[in-house]
Amino acid sequence: MPVILIAVGSNLPVPGFGTPAEICAKALSRLDSMGIRIVATSRFYETAPVPLSDQPWFVNAVAEVETDLDAAALLVVLHQVEHEFGRVRRERNEARVLDLDLIDYNGVVLAGPPILPHPRMGERAFVLLPLRDVCPAWRHPLGGHGVDDLIAALPPDQAIRPLSGLE
Repeated sequence: MPVILIAVGSNLPVPGFGTPAEICAKALSRLDSMGIRIVATSRFYETAPVPLSDQPWFVNAVAEVETDLDAAALLVVLHQVEHEFGRVRRERNEARVLDLDLIDYNGVVLAGPPILPHPRMGERAFVLLPLRDVCPAWRHPLGGHGVDDLIAALPPDQAIRPLSGLE
């Protein structure tokens, strides 16, 4: 099933943009205003950082989108929106105001850039559970595993729960 999926996450509030949940919602609205049509969005989840650290928990979601942009151009737009919200990339797995990841682009497999599908998506509860909300029949482009099978194989140490008050 061809689908374009974007993961959105935040764990730092920013004056003028709000809480991590508000930042995620505003980022999705910004993408929509740029011609990247939001078809469906998962509920928002609170998730522990991966790898586990003392930084604040994240708010995460997954959106199905439609766009005429190719994968590389879409990734450029995602990074542009991150920058608009104040994201500065310094080190891997750091706390961040906004993270927009291209998870799947119509089942295309690329060695990069961009690397598709996202190389760690199948190991992350904060991607897979929201992905199941928007696309329960989705299958990983490499290996063909269904989203439920990938969720069942996750290690038990990835804490995730629906964000209350937003359902």
